[in-house]
Amino acid sequence: MINALSLLTQAAYAEASDGGFSAPSIDEFYPQVIAFQGTWFELDRIMLIRLLVMTALIVLFWLWSSKFKKSYKNNILVPSRFQLMGEISLNFVRKNIAHEQLGEKDGERFLPLLTTIFFLILGMNITGIIPFLNIAGTSRIGLPVVLAAVAYVTFIYAGVRKHRMKFFTANLFPAGVPKAFYVLVTPIEFLSTFILRPVTLALRLTMNMIAGHLLLVLCFSATQFFFFNAEGFFKLFGAGTFVFGFAFTVFEILVSFLQAYVFTLLTTVYIQLALADEH
Repeated sequence: MINALSLLTQAAYAEASDGGFSAPSIDEFYPQVIAFQGTWFELDRIMLIRLLVMTALIVLFWLWSSKFKKSYKNNILVPSRFQLMGEISLNFVRKNIAHEQLGEKDGERFLPLLTTIFFLILGMNITGIIPFLNIAGTSRIGLPVVLAAVAYVTFIYAGVRKHRMKFFTANLFPAGVPKAFYVLVTPIEFLSTFILRPVTLALRLTMNMIAGHLLLVLCFSATQFFFFNAEGFFKLFGAGTFVFGFAFTVFEILVSFLQAYVFTLLTTVYIQLALADEH
């Protein structure tokens, strides 16, 4: 509800500026520069949100680590609520993603990376529904590209370290395919394995966050317009757009979690495929 009121306030300000309905646009993802304009360290609203999320995650993990160490040192068997939340959250990535896909040995090996990816994406996504932030840190493609590049380098590294150059030959020239068909199969395998994987990881995350933000802004901008600018019977449409906006806000919470889960899971699957003995 607070997030809805925050978006309504922003919509009201936008409408006061132009005197009518203000539809969302792609310009919202390129806000005004706040500091260091014209340099590599340009800061705008989205960059500040990213820095805020990173700081919050560092503090959160430091507090969780302190609680874990204290409980282990003092042999405390019953965890506090905060510690229990940390254990459940970390074990979700550890058990349901890393161990389930890679097994315990390789799962523990890649767990720090997978945990970082999951919580970083979740933290960046959830800012889209936090009042007065109202935009996801992953809604501009730079960060998703960096995360996709990390996933890309990691699964190639895992495959090359285990299988050496056979990793590339096995992917580009699959066993069981007649050699005459390699002229067709090899380009397809190269495109799907070494090009499309990182591209789809980045685009899927970015597009979902952009679409979610635009839908929320559209609903609450329409609510503001119908309540304060429309006349007569049309004012009733404001109630409908407000309900839709609130429903989309709840839905965005689910989408934020799902996108973090899907990105981390696919990264794990790519690593698992790279480590598979079939190579």
